[in-house]
Amino acid sequence: MSDGAVFAKKPELPLAQLKFAVVNGMPEQRSEALRKLVEGIKQDKMTAFYARLVAEGILKEDKDLAEELKTASIAELAALDKKVEEAKEEHGDLEQNESSIHRAVFLAQIGEDDKAHEAYEEILQRSTTTLNQKLDIVFGKLRLGLFYYRPHIIQKEIDRAHELVNKGGDWDRRNRLKAIECIWRCSQRQFKEASDLFIECISTYASPELMPLSEFVCHGALACAVVMPRSEIKKKVIDAPEVVEVIGYIPNVGRLLRALYDCKYTDYFGALAGVETDHLSVSRYLYAHRRFYTREMRIRGYAQLLESYLSLTIKSMADSFGVTQEFIDKELARFVAAGRLHCVIDKVGGIVETNRPDTKNAQYQTTIKQGDLLLNRIQKLSGIISI
Repeated sequence: MSDGAVFAKKPELPLAQLKFAVVNGMPEQRSEALRKLVEGIKQDKMTAFYARLVAEGILKEDKDLAEELKTASIAELAALDKKVEEAKEEHGDLEQNESSIHRAVFLAQIGEDDKAHEAYEEILQRSTTTLNQKLDIVFGKLRLGLFYYRPHIIQKEIDRAHELVNKGGDWDRRNRLKAIECIWRCSQRQFKEASDLFIECISTYASPELMPLSEFVCHGALACAVVMPRSEIKKKVIDAPEVVEVIGYIPNVGRLLRALYDCKYTDYFGALAGVETDHLSVSRYLYAHRRFYTREMRIRGYAQLLESYLSLTIKSMADSFGVTQEFIDKELARFVAAGRLHCVIDKVGGIVETNRPDTKNAQYQTTIKQGDLLLNRIQKLSGIISI
C-alpha cells in the first residue's frame, strides 16, 4: 500500500474516455466504445456507475446485468468491511488505515463517488495517516474528479497535493502530480502552464494509470505547439527522445510540429485538419477547445509567414497554405479586425502589407509615462514634507 499502487487504476480513466466516445464519437466508433465500456463495467462490478449511465440514457437497462453487478459488489464490500473490523481488533494503525483505504478504493471503483470521497476524507483526517498515505488518498480523490470531470474537486485536490508534496513527497509522487496537472491545464485551455509541466515531466513520465505515453505526448505536444516559440519546439519537443519514441502513433501531431518548424504551410494545414479529427474531437480533455485551438494555430501559421515579408500577394499566401484566395482574404480580414494579425490588406492590388508593432518605441513611451508619473508623485511628496 505504501507505494500507492492500489490507487493506480480505480476508477479506470479509460472508461470515462469510452463513455465520452459513446456520446460524442463518430458513428463508426460508438459501437466498439459501447462494447468496451460494458466490459469494463462488468469487470469492475460498477453497479452505481452502470445505474448512472442507464439513468442518463447512455446505456439500455439490463436487469439481469444490474442484479449481477449489485450482488457481486455487495459481496466484495462485505468482505472489505470484515477486513476493516479485523484490522481494528488485531492490527495497528497502519494496517487499519490500509484496510480502510482498500474499502474506499472499492467504493470509487464501483461508482459510489460521493461515498468514496467521504471515506477518503475520513482517513485523510486521521492523526495516524502517514504523509505518503495522505498523498495517495489525494491522488485517489483526483482520479474521481477527473473521471466524473468535476473542476472544483480537481483544483482543490491539486492544491492540496502541492501542499503535501512540499512537506516531503517523494520523486514518483511529485512527477505524477505534474503529469496530472499538465492534462488538467490542457482541459482548462491553460496551454502555457501545460506546456511547461509537459517539458518538466516528459523525460520521467511514469503514470500509465493516467493515460498511455503516446496520449500524454499528444496532449503535451499540442499544448507546446500553440504557445512555445518556434526556436524551442525542435529542441524541446520534436527531438525529445520520449516524443520520438511514440510519434509514430500520433502521426498528425508529428507532421504539425515539423511543418510549423520547417515553414511548410500546406503540410501544416493538412496536419492541423488531421489533428482536429483524430485528437481534438475525440479527447474528453480537449474536445471543448477544438475550435479555439484550430483558430489559434491558423493565426500562428499566418503570423509566422507574414513575419518573413514586408508584403506579399494574397495569391502567394493562399498557395503557401494550399487554400483559395477567397478563404485567405476572409481569414485575414477577420483576424486583422480582431487585432490578432498586424497587417493591412490591399484588396484592389491583391497585396498584404505587414504592419509590425514597434515594440521598442512602445517601451520607450511607456518608460516616459512611468517617469512622468514618478516625478509627479515625488513633487507631491516633497510638498507634503516641506509643510
